Amino acid sequence: MRVRELSLRQDPDLRQELASLARGCDFVLPSRFKKRLKAFQQIQVQTKKEQPLPPATSHSIPAFYFPRGRPQQTVNVDAVITEIERTFARFPHERATMEDMGRVAKACGCPLYWKGPLFCGAGGERTGSVSVHKFVAMWRKILQNCHDDAAKFVHLLMNPGCNYLVQEDFIPFLQDVVNTHPGLAFLKEASEFHSRYITTVIQRIFYTVNRSWSGRITCAELRRSTFLQNVALLEEEVDINQLTEYFSYEHFYVIYCKFWELDTDHDLLIDPQDLARHNDHAISTKMIERIFSGAVTRGRKVQKEGKISYADFVWFLISEEDKKTPTSIEYWFRCMDLDGDGALSMFELEYFYEEQCRRLDSMAIEALPFEDCLCQMLDLVKPQNEGKITLHDLKKCKLANVFFDTFFNVEKYLDHEQREQVSLLRESESEGPELSDWEKYAAEEYDILVAEEAAGEPWEDGYEAELSPVDQKLCALRSPLAQRPFFEAPSSLGAVDLYEYECGDDDLQPS
Repeated sequence: MRVRELSLRQDPDLRQELASLARGCDFVLPSRFKKRLKAFQQIQVQTKKEQPLPPATSHSIPAFYFPRGRPQQTVNVDAVITEIERTFARFPHERATMEDMGRVAKACGCPLYWKGPLFCGAGGERTGSVSVHKFVAMWRKILQNCHDDAAKFVHLLMNPGCNYLVQEDFIPFLQDVVNTHPGLAFLKEASEFHSRYITTVIQRIFYTVNRSWSGRITCAELRRSTFLQNVALLEEEVDINQLTEYFSYEHFYVIYCKFWELDTDHDLLIDPQDLARHNDHAISTKMIERIFSGAVTRGRKVQKEGKISYADFVWFLISEEDKKTPTSIEYWFRCMDLDGDGALSMFELEYFYEEQCRRLDSMAIEALPFEDCLCQMLDLVKPQNEGKITLHDLKKCKLANVFFDTFFNVEKYLDHEQREQVSLLRESESEGPELSDWEKYAAEEYDILVAEEAAGEPWEDGYEAELSPVDQKLCALRSPLAQRPFFEAPSSLGAVDLYEYECGDDDLQPS
């Protein structure tokens, strides 16, 4: 037996012949052949194990994911720390107060209005000042772990254990802007309006930056936005109304006055009947119901009480007056997507168009049959898949505002009908620094509000009142507002307690 095994090892042809014979056998082998076959199989396994494997080729894949920014070799941390220590040496006891943080921000190489986040990041809001040792330790850690402005800004304002920013995190930063920006100096005496302005700016930040609708701004979202560029412009631009994307006081003034007009009982909440009066009942009842259904609002207060807050109204008004931006398209798409399947069916379009037809009939205007309207809208949007319109289809369409107004805003629908689609398309394709629909609306409404106040100003002793129309409006609103706080104050840095803001998955899904 030993001799046969050796012969099998030494003769590969014999092994192959025996293996093919065993595979082709369709009869029962005698026991002695079974033993030989088993021995042969064991020899094959041992031979395979003994064969050396070819050496593995290693490839070095460079790092491509940098959640905190791509590391930069040019940053000299020690030089930055030395400059910071030199700046702190000029302060009493080498401690910086909030008033000193502007110089510290410059020593860090940051824009001026990072001073609030830097102060809070070093724990200054708790003690009223920051020691050089604590600040240097904090900033050294940030320089070693955060490699771009977005990561640094998030790290300064975020709560411990988080890697994102929620709405409350922006309050210290914006309170410092209100307190120190020259364009908002007139607000110092109207402290009850600080929270209104701060809430408006926060909502505009999340409206533009938080593209995921999660209620949490990540480094990646901040990096893709223009927010930090606007923060840097705060230092250069004395007229804050020129920063129309987030910080404009005139825009806040328009939004808040519109809210105040609808909130007749001034309980700082709006119910469906209040919102329906916007723009002389231009928006359909069915769309008002969808807004209050929770499709585009967070928190359970809307569902429980059937009311929306001022923060929700900011989103509504910007979306209503500019339906061309990605966020506004998502806002109205969520409202029209009744079943939440991510597509607008013909049934959903007909559901909203029925009320439009009834309203046009009541105005003695003949409405297009739904089939004809549907053909027009499909030609306008050009959806990829027949029988449904997706969010992607509407974002590609340059006339999404015409599409939405056709189904739930009768006033704007009639305005579009009076103009040719060619002219509408020409307007949407115009190049250059064209004002957005929202910026045009805010500018027009602000001029109207100021003109109304100027027309109603009293004359005393042949001289105009010293207060500007804006100040007159503030005085008119200040008395009743002072009796009821807009929000409860969570800290000494800002009298803002944003509305109940839950970010559960159930709240984020379209209803």
